[in-house]
Amino acid sequence: MRKGLLETAISGAATRTSHAQVVNELGRAIVAGEFPVGSILPGDAELAARFKVSRTVLREAMKTLSAKGLVVPRARIGTRVTPRTQWNLFDSDILTWQLAVGVDEAFLIDLSEVRLAFEPHAAALAARYATDADISHMMRLAMAMGDPEHTAESLAMADLKFHLSVLEASRNPFFRTIGSLIEAALVGVFRLSSPAQDRGKIDDVAASHIRIVEDIRRRDEEAARRAMENVIRVGRDRVVDALDDRSRRTRP
Repeated sequence: MRKGLLETAISGAATRTSHAQVVNELGRAIVAGEFPVGSILPGDAELAARFKVSRTVLREAMKTLSAKGLVVPRARIGTRVTPRTQWNLFDSDILTWQLAVGVDEAFLIDLSEVRLAFEPHAAALAARYATDADISHMMRLAMAMGDPEHTAESLAMADLKFHLSVLEASRNPFFRTIGSLIEAALVGVFRLSSPAQDRGKIDDVAASHIRIVEDIRRRDEEAARRAMENVIRVGRDRVVDALDDRSRRTRP
């Protein structure tokens, strides 16, 4: 089974096939700007030699990168790197590469804005459709976030499980398929700042998530929506503060 963004960030990259290795290394190089937008990638012979793979493997990797919107082949010209506006930013690989090469405040705020666009509504739908079993499951996950023994890694995984459970309880399959955005946001939090670094904040994190479940249990759609918005905004503000702090510490 393919590792998610957060699990990969915590445990390291998974073992890859030759095809996946080429896709990963080329995709990351494109996202990092090693091959700028509008540039032509090296020819098949050069890339096959660089990655020590057959041309068949290389061609399949190019098809994968093309499907993600990163490149476009042109007859008698070569394979050109496309503008960022054409990249599929919902793609988990592209998010992984972006996180690997580094993110700035704008990127993380953009992610939080997308989350604010759909997660509060997912919480409202969960208040409408969640079963008793769903609610019990969400409450167990929310309460588990209050474990004082959490590390930054285990708290991030517990946070992810909770938010994915809310998407599931919304009964909207589209929400669940864009769960990689939540993972990307939590990877950013995991790498920059975590409530687990301050034991006093863990109880607050658990309480804010328990509040979401309580509102869902009461079938109060608007309250559930507001409670989810609050959780996302608090997380966003924590990351922005961490970035500001890091900027001040590295300033000459």
